[in-house]
Amino acid sequence: MLRQLLLTASRSGAVRRAVSGFPLTRRVVGRFVAGEGVEEARDTVERLRDARLAVTVDHLGEETRDARAAAATTDAYLTLLRAIRPLELGARGEVSVKLSALGQRLDETMALEHAREICAAASVTGSAVTLDMEDHTTVDSTLAVLRKLREDHPSTGVAIQAYLFRSEQDCRDLSSEGSRVRLVKGAYREPASVAHQGRTAVDKAYVRCLRILMAGKGYPMVATHDDRMVAITELLADRFGRTIGDHEFQMLYGIRTDLQEALAGAGHTVRVYVPYGDDWYGYFMRRLAERPANVAFFLRALGGK
Repeated sequence: MLRQLLLTASRSGAVRRAVSGFPLTRRVVGRFVAGEGVEEARDTVERLRDARLAVTVDHLGEETRDARAAAATTDAYLTLLRAIRPLELGARGEVSVKLSALGQRLDETMALEHAREICAAASVTGSAVTLDMEDHTTVDSTLAVLRKLREDHPSTGVAIQAYLFRSEQDCRDLSSEGSRVRLVKGAYREPASVAHQGRTAVDKAYVRCLRILMAGKGYPMVATHDDRMVAITELLADRFGRTIGDHEFQMLYGIRTDLQEALAGAGHTVRVYVPYGDDWYGYFMRRLAERPANVAFFLRALGGK
C-alpha cells in the first residue's frame, strides 16, 4: 500500500510542490542525488572512482514533450561526458539515459538521433550508454531504438524490469554474446494486467530472469541491494561457469554502501548509479517507494533527528 501511494505521489504536481517546499528536503535528497550541477556530479564520480567503484551517471529528467528540452538534455549529457573524460574511467564510467527525456513520446526518430549523439560521445572515452527502461508502454519503442543504436555502438546496454510479465522473453532475446542487460525489479506503478504485484512474485520473477541472463552469453548487470539476490547471483555464476569479470553488480548512489564496498573489495565490478540534476522529484519518490527504510530516513531527517 505504501509503495503504491508513493508511486502515485511521484507523478503528482501538488505533492511535488509540498515535498519540495520542506526546508530540509534538499539535504535529505542529497543522500540519493549527487547534486544539481555537472561539477557536483564530476566530484562524486571522482570520489567513487577512488573507492574502486564503477559508475553510470544519469542526468535526471523524463517525459519531455518539448523538442528544445530534449535537445537541452542531450547537450547536458555531452557536457557531462566532457567533464568526466579527464578522469580516464574508460568502461568504468558510463552514462544512463531515459529515452523519454530525449523526446521519445514526441518523436521516436528524434530520440534515436539524440541517443546516437550521446553514444558517439561516450565511445570517445571508451565508455558506453545504457538505456533506462520506463513504464510498460515504452518497452517496445526502447528495444527498437536499442537495436538501431547497436548497429554502430554494439556495447549499448538496456535495463529490463523483472516484474513485467514479458521480461523473461525479453531476457532470452537479449542474452546473446556482447549484449549488456541491467536487470532491475521495476520502479513504476504498473497494472496487474502486465506486471507482478506482490513482493514475493516480483522476487521470483527476478530470479527467473537472472537465471536466463546468467545462462546466456551476454554481460548481465545485476541491479540489486538484496543480499539474497547477491547470493543467488554468485550461485548461478558458479553453476554456469561464469568468472568474476563477465558480469557485474549495480547499486544506487547512497544505498547499501556497505554492500558496495564489500563486493568491490572481493574483486567484483560494482557500478553505482549516480543521478544528478534539478529534476530530482520523480526519481526521489521512486527510491522511497522501493524500501521502507528510505521513508524512515526521510521522516527522521524532516524531524531533525
